[in-house]
Amino acid sequence: MKFQEAIDLTKKVISRFEKIEGKPWGINGLMIELSKQVGDLSKLVMAYEGYYPKSREKEDKKYLATKEKIGDELADLLFIIIRISDYYQIDLEKAHIDARKGEDEYLKTHGV
Repeated sequence: MKFQEAIDLTKKVISRFEKIEGKPWGINGLMIELSKQVGDLSKLVMAYEGYYPKSREKEDKKYLATKEKIGDELADLLFIIIRISDYYQIDLEKAHIDARKGEDEYLKTHGV
């Protein structure tokens, strides 16, 4: 699946979620959700990398971290980023490509 196809699929899922969500998601709700998702990812990475005592994951399953769970949280972050780009009517694929091209040009000026 290409990047734009993944974005289009996500937008279809968003449209379906909007039919059952309690209220429309404005930018405030989107930013709160983004912060929540970053926190969820952080908790999993901290657990996966051993920053918490091993006994913690036995006491509370939310601290049982796997690469699959980390991948799921990364996908949730991409989902909310697509929602934010859609809110602002930003072509995320183009923005991503333009940003990388800009970085490429900058790195070339530094010999790398």
